[in-house]
Amino acid sequence: MKLKIPFFLFLGLSLTTFAQENLTYQKPSKSIADLADYERAPSVSMDTKKEYMLLTYRNTYKSLDDLNQDELRLGGLRINPITNISSTVTYINNLKLRKIKEKEEEVQVVGLPTNPRISNISWSPNDTKILFSHTTASGVELWFIDVASAKATRLTEATVNANLGNPFSWMNDNETILVKMLPKNRPALLDAKKDLPTGPIISNADGAKSQNRTYPDMLKNKNDEINFENIITSELYKINLNGTATLFKNADMYAGESFSPDGNYIMLTTIQKPFSYIVPLNRFPSKSVVYDKTGNEVKVVNEVPLTEIIPKGFMAVRKGKRNMSWRADKPATLVYAEALDAGDPANKVEFRDEVFLWNAPFDAAATSLVKTPQRYSRMIWGNDNVAVVSDEWYDTRNTKTYLINPSNPSQAPKVIFDRNSQDVYSDPGNFETRKNQYNRYVLAIENDNAFLIGDGFTKNGQFPFITAYNLKTLQSNRLYTSAYTDKKEDLLEIEDFKKGTVLVQIQSKNEYPNYYLRNIKQKNKLTPITAFKNPFESIKNVSKEVIKYKRKDGVELSGTLYLPVGYDKVKKEKMPLLIWAYPAEYKDKNSAGQSTQNPNEFTFPNYGSFVYWVTKGYVVLDDAAFPIIGEGKTEPNDNFMTQLVDNAEAAINAVDALGYINRKKVAVGGHSYGAFMTANLLTHSNLFACGIARSGAYNRTLTPFGFQSEQRNYWETPEVYNTMSPFMNADKMKTPMLLVHGEADNNPGTFTLQTERYFQALKGLGAPARMVILPKESHGYAAKENILHLLWEQDQFLEKYLKN
Repeated sequence: MKLKIPFFLFLGLSLTTFAQENLTYQKPSKSIADLADYERAPSVSMDTKKEYMLLTYRNTYKSLDDLNQDELRLGGLRINPITNISSTVTYINNLKLRKIKEKEEEVQVVGLPTNPRISNISWSPNDTKILFSHTTASGVELWFIDVASAKATRLTEATVNANLGNPFSWMNDNETILVKMLPKNRPALLDAKKDLPTGPIISNADGAKSQNRTYPDMLKNKNDEINFENIITSELYKINLNGTATLFKNADMYAGESFSPDGNYIMLTTIQKPFSYIVPLNRFPSKSVVYDKTGNEVKVVNEVPLTEIIPKGFMAVRKGKRNMSWRADKPATLVYAEALDAGDPANKVEFRDEVFLWNAPFDAAATSLVKTPQRYSRMIWGNDNVAVVSDEWYDTRNTKTYLINPSNPSQAPKVIFDRNSQDVYSDPGNFETRKNQYNRYVLAIENDNAFLIGDGFTKNGQFPFITAYNLKTLQSNRLYTSAYTDKKEDLLEIEDFKKGTVLVQIQSKNEYPNYYLRNIKQKNKLTPITAFKNPFESIKNVSKEVIKYKRKDGVELSGTLYLPVGYDKVKKEKMPLLIWAYPAEYKDKNSAGQSTQNPNEFTFPNYGSFVYWVTKGYVVLDDAAFPIIGEGKTEPNDNFMTQLVDNAEAAINAVDALGYINRKKVAVGGHSYGAFMTANLLTHSNLFACGIARSGAYNRTLTPFGFQSEQRNYWETPEVYNTMSPFMNADKMKTPMLLVHGEADNNPGTFTLQTERYFQALKGLGAPARMVILPKESHGYAAKENILHLLWEQDQFLEKYLKN
């Protein structure tokens, strides 16, 4: 006899099954909490002469209260309307100074504000002063430190406007600062809940094609427009270190301020109207005007219209002057690029871009400097006869570097590097720069040699290097190669080219990164600068190695393998395995098979990995390589799913072959695109017992004009978008999954709605899933309460679905 259940009872059972779980914030087990709740070492900033070192201290995490402040989300900005600074700022709470070459204790900077909330630190051009902003309960103040006395002094009231980032710029005299200040007659912000609209919200499409990503925090209505203009409008003041303030420019929407190298001119860029509801403020109209140092207008040098319409492709750019800046080795010359292909990668042309020089006072036409076959990317100025130009093309992953003679544009550029940008083993390094007479960074040249510092990735490991590159013979001479096999050495900066002094950072898997001065001309001469201690003693001796293995199609893969604390390699007990990964797209198998992992990198557990779980009896494969390759005319995503599963299978096989794991107890996890990866692996393979997906996007039809490295739109390749969308295949997902997302995700494409809708689909289809929304969090998580609870959630989930 079939039992009939009354409908109201069935409804009650359903509600009970799907009821929300009323849970307060939890903390993870002690072994994880001890690692997560640590004291952060200070960050280091040095003057250009390497005489003084500024140590900046901050809390390891923000608090939930830090995230619970008033916030406006306008034009791609997130700002606190009370304090007039970004609501995402991570504040410094203490400052100390120390002479680098003297073994003295750090000196506490005296006179700091009570309960400091410091940001926007900037050394003066002559390194004798340090500017910083301090955020009070009512606004932002400007302060400075006298380096010699280590004394801080306040310069302004809490009326600085930091809504568009760093609100001040040093002038060349080292005594005067140009500062954005709130207008004295600033109107009150409109309240969307109280100020009624005067009409509907209307947008038009005029028939022109435009592929815009799904940007967060856009303007939505007229009130937003008014408030946006309000928060970014500033008056510009010249403020002397004695506190004297003089109005330099009346109120406007200042978005950029840049002094010429000689200090006689300043280029001011202002945002113009109309605003947009579909693109962020960096694509709003703008106007750049050059003024002399007294504030008199010299020339309107650029006017950029609203850029809602742009061709398709990552190499697409707008028409007109772009990348406008001052030439670093001349008193007052502007440099800019213009597209020769109308900004459209689909157009076939001999040269993509042309770079121009324009000398002050801009009463003559700009002159052509160089044309680039690919999209112009950057310029490193040297002197009258030498500059280094780079261009790039995404579709082929090619980048070229040229030597040019700025004094003779008719002289053909010399190609000195022509390489695949993803081929890390062939990377020649980055040219070293130093300050010139204008306090601008230019190419460092000694005896016709420029210098390159390289990361030194090879198939046998990482060995950073310094190369002298002769600008006349175009021959290279290796000056130094790090020989460490048990440590990792980062070559940061050449301090003295004649003496051979180099600033380096050295670390090992259980030695915290510290700074040293190395003399590359004197063997083993290493002078320590800092001595930060390892805050993670409980895992300092954990087994850590980079393993290399092959995918079934022969592609070389790698990952950093951690064994549980105290693991006996002789007994080889079969433990559960956690894999953390993030897919990357490549155009060739050779580049995809290269490894940038170093087993001697300091073991630094953080919420963005599974490393904590070595204390709980898990084997961890961190940063497992998940290349997605599309060679020739084939795009990587054309075979995304097959390669994704093959990557996972190869990783599990490799660790299993070492004898460490129970391959029936394997979990996978990832953040953002790694979460997307996780959901697809659980849907399309039987390799995993469970998975953890954080802040991902699961329905690609909601990002129809491209995502990650996909340039094609949904209507060109609907099969790619649909096949790759876990949401579209939710009925196939039967593996337990923990879905986590920040409530206020600010990343294009990964709106919180993605997780909410995916979870609803999984729940409705009977899949075993748990969704955790972290209050107030953006794409990256910051509050201590949320991070500790996240670790607890992951720990409980893994204990339930993997270990037990």
